[in-house]
Amino acid sequence: MAAQVLALLREVSRLEAPLEELRALHSVLQAVPLSELRDQTAEMRLGPLFSLLNQNHREQTALCVSILERLLQALEPVHMARNLRGDLQRGLTHPDDSVKILTLSQVGRIVENSDAVTEILNNPELLKQMVYCIRGENLSVAKAAIKSLSRISLTQAGLEALFESNLLDDLKNVMKTNDIVRYRIYELIVEISSVSPESLNYCTTSGLITELLRELTGEDVLVRVTCIEMVTSLAHTHHGRQYLAQEGVIDQISNIIVGADSDPFSSFYLPGFVKFFGNLATVDSPQQICERYPIFVEKVFEMTESQDPTMIGVAVDTIGILGSNVEGKQVLQKTGTRFESLLTRIGHQAKNASTELKIRCLDAISSLLYLPPEQQTDDLLRMAESWFTSLSRNPLELFRGISNQPFPELHCAALKVFTAIANQPWAQKLMFHSPGFVEYVLDRSVEHDKASKDAKYELVKALANSKTIAEIFGNPNYLRLRTYLSEGPYYVKPVSTTAVEGAE
Repeated sequence: MAAQVLALLREVSRLEAPLEELRALHSVLQAVPLSELRDQTAEMRLGPLFSLLNQNHREQTALCVSILERLLQALEPVHMARNLRGDLQRGLTHPDDSVKILTLSQVGRIVENSDAVTEILNNPELLKQMVYCIRGENLSVAKAAIKSLSRISLTQAGLEALFESNLLDDLKNVMKTNDIVRYRIYELIVEISSVSPESLNYCTTSGLITELLRELTGEDVLVRVTCIEMVTSLAHTHHGRQYLAQEGVIDQISNIIVGADSDPFSSFYLPGFVKFFGNLATVDSPQQICERYPIFVEKVFEMTESQDPTMIGVAVDTIGILGSNVEGKQVLQKTGTRFESLLTRIGHQAKNASTELKIRCLDAISSLLYLPPEQQTDDLLRMAESWFTSLSRNPLELFRGISNQPFPELHCAALKVFTAIANQPWAQKLMFHSPGFVEYVLDRSVEHDKASKDAKYELVKALANSKTIAEIFGNPNYLRLRTYLSEGPYYVKPVSTTAVEGAE
């Protein structure tokens, strides 16, 4: 088969318009294993295929791209970088986006190879063309260029090539194309900055991070929306948070939230700013963040009272994130009756909101109520129970009712709430004394799709593995849970049939 590929390649190189030969080659290649092709790479002449890309023939270009995609996979990245430099360079300026994407995917393979990446770094023209690919209309082309450039920047030599040469001017020129392209450059810069303190230092020295932060705190509310997402990404790293704190950016974001009440356009950017602090609280100490920036918690509580589903959704997500660990739960508990009222609102939304918001509320409730066994002190168990009872007059029936609705996502989200509390004795007592609840848990006929069966199995597992379940549910029910567990999530009970004499 590989010999047939080589013969067709020779045939293609001999002809000016080898459309039939290209179709045959394309067809044959589908059946040739990559290992066979690798054995023949020394014999492959790919130059003619690259040349055919320039003939402005749609089908011919599509065939060549598909053929090259397969053949180039057989080449070692170092071989490609050294022997196809010119072809790769021309590919990045080709008018057809599929050719650009093909080229960038191969450049992506090269930059991930420590031996081959040097060849790219020694080719300033190729690097320049990669930067200019970011301004293309096709998002896939831009994303591929950003991915390869951020990969290059993982080395010291790569950082120097990007920030201590004319490439920095090229980046700044490309930024001027339009708002969308400017944000793409910011995305690249944040990705590079997130790698290490040294990478961040290169990016701040370039002035591009400073420009991003200036836009974040500027007057254009729509620009703020985009910039806060990128700054949130930077804050996921320890050195990123340190830099933002030192530059006073976190204080500025807090002050913007303080002034949001008097800004008629705050609904555009407020969700992103609140999410920023929510993420900050999960990677740092929730207590420190909430004490230092009290406006954050205040605003989250306010947003749950909003009439705007977007605001409610962000507030609910943030509460769920904040309450996902014990320190965050204790911060929320300190707000006392105010938090109990907030839980009642979340319970109301879980019952009455749109399906999407119901699921977000149920996910937040699961996060708030879950306590790992090693953290189940008497105080925390009492707190979880009081939170549960604040959600509704009869929360167990509320969630059971939601789980009976004919929507798999809602069903799974409600089961997740039961799973979150399944290892807590107070919840086990509640479940055991609720008429029909144990039967509901053990009934396999309720779940019809894989996700629901998996969710029910997780609930059974949480109950069966609890140290207190045998005492509370009784041994017969405990053994039924263990049987369910051992049979697995997809067990189907065999249907016995009785043969009747004389039946057809």
